[in-house]
Amino acid sequence: MKIKHLINFVIVLFCFNATYAQEKMPESTNIFQLNGTTVYGQSIDKQTRCIHWHSALDVIAIKFKCCDRYYPCFSCHEEAADHDHEVWPKTDFAEKAILCGVCGHELSIEDYMESDNTCPNCKASFNPGCSNHYHLYFETDDA
Repeated sequence: MKIKHLINFVIVLFCFNATYAQEKMPESTNIFQLNGTTVYGQSIDKQTRCIHWHSALDVIAIKFKCCDRYYPCFSCHEEAADHDHEVWPKTDFAEKAILCGVCGHELSIEDYMESDNTCPNCKASFNPGCSNHYHLYFETDDA
């Protein structure tokens, strides 16, 4: 288990330097387009990193069940939306609701959960820590 954490740490350190090479936006923005898909919330670059989560691996946006809009994170939705969030029920896990911020590929929730934290289209790495927040977005056995 320690080796897995060490490997993840090394990956984050390596990718941290790559973050500065990303195309930055002048300031955080409330709306932008990624390959024709609109992303709402406080994005700080064109790979869906936001003011709340912006490591090199924070490159997904999640479509919220309640409003059918993509946001980089739960907090972005809470700040911008005029309604309470809804989690995706397990019966809807085949719906495309995850957007890769690197290539703009949409994944179903089940594909995302089974992706081993890697975009199946462009092979970009996703933050493995996001699974700690599934309960905010998806129906879980813990909920």
